[in-house]
Amino acid sequence: MEVFGIAPADTRMLWMIGLIPIFVLVLVGAILTASISGARGSTFAVSNDGLRIQGDWYGRLIPASHLVRGTARRVDFAQSPELTPGRRTMGTGLPGYQAGWFRLRNGDRALLYLTDRTKAVYVQTTEGYGVMLSPQDPDKFLGALNTLVGR
Repeated sequence: MEVFGIAPADTRMLWMIGLIPIFVLVLVGAILTASISGARGSTFAVSNDGLRIQGDWYGRLIPASHLVRGTARRVDFAQSPELTPGRRTMGTGLPGYQAGWFRLRNGDRALLYLTDRTKAVYVQTTEGYGVMLSPQDPDKFLGALNTLVGR
């Protein structure tokens, strides 16, 4: 009887397969780091150009002409439960931080940068979505936003 062993496999492919979990972990770590950084360092700038949201992946400039006059307001979720964020469609949902695209309970689409729900501010846009933010000083932010939109 003669016994023959299997021909050695090309180990390069095995190494590639072994690197996939490491790549996934690094990618998840980078996404989590960016989200945490956004939760701590997002800014909302009101200027003649419009509302500039800077933070993680979902930051953008919303031109002043796209903000609907008279819709900017503080949100009390007990009084307006329809504005409570519901289903996340594309965004970050961590305890104490929601950013990205969500559906509100009333079905409207909204871009959120929400950390402190007691400081939530909501404004509608002409583009078919609303914006809900948690600025440090919501009343001062609302004043600047209403001045911009009132022009």
